[in-house]
Amino acid sequence: MELFYSNDIEGSLCRLGNDESMHCIKVLRHRSGDMINIIDGKGTLMKCRLIDDSPKGASAEIIGAEHNWGGHPYHLTLAVAPTKNADRYEWFAEKACEIGVDCIVPVIGQYSERKVFKTARVEKILTSAAKQSLKGAIPQICPPISVNDFIQASRTDEDGTLKMIAYCFEDSNCPRRSIKDVLANFSGDRITVMIGPEGDFSPEEAESAVGCGFIPVHLGTSRLRTETAGITAAEAVYFRYMQDFIYV
Repeated sequence: MELFYSNDIEGSLCRLGNDESMHCIKVLRHRSGDMINIIDGKGTLMKCRLIDDSPKGASAEIIGAEHNWGGHPYHLTLAVAPTKNADRYEWFAEKACEIGVDCIVPVIGQYSERKVFKTARVEKILTSAAKQSLKGAIPQICPPISVNDFIQASRTDEDGTLKMIAYCFEDSNCPRRSIKDVLANFSGDRITVMIGPEGDFSPEEAESAVGCGFIPVHLGTSRLRTETAGITAAEAVYFRYMQDFIYV
């Protein structure tokens, strides 16, 4: 299924950007009158008829729309520390999008090796991943924020969000629980999971998070890389909410 993306929509008119127009007209050779599928990045799939086949700026008439197309019955925020190798974080973002995530927050921790992170390339990767995995919504990639600032900002959450923090070390005063068990006993649909850098969260960061309502969790017995932990958390949430669906 061919999918294009546009955020330039006015009434029943949908305009494609330069890259999407070039791909639609030059690569796939669509012409005026052809029916094409366009997502708006917010969850809607639009059935459109191409009315301008310019490779520099194609446009289409919206014939019909399907809302919450390819969506999932939960809202997941993954606050994951950028990896030293940027390619690994980009891989994580792509796969998390395919599984099902709504917001990715790069959090910079006390032990982070990468202190600067640019999101422009990840935005493009998320757009491609959403189209590839047949989703109408493109996950948001937020500007980088410190772990402590993210934790403090979560104090204002009043929507019943389940907040979890995954770290490697043991704390006898606050033992970690299995993320599967925590999710199984949660009846809401808004979840936040924090994943630390290669050097893990500091004890002070973990203590601050727990003090702000984050539940310490583990993702199994294996020690996982940061990007793998992010994917594992996304899968845990996915299977908790999508277990009644059958895919072929």
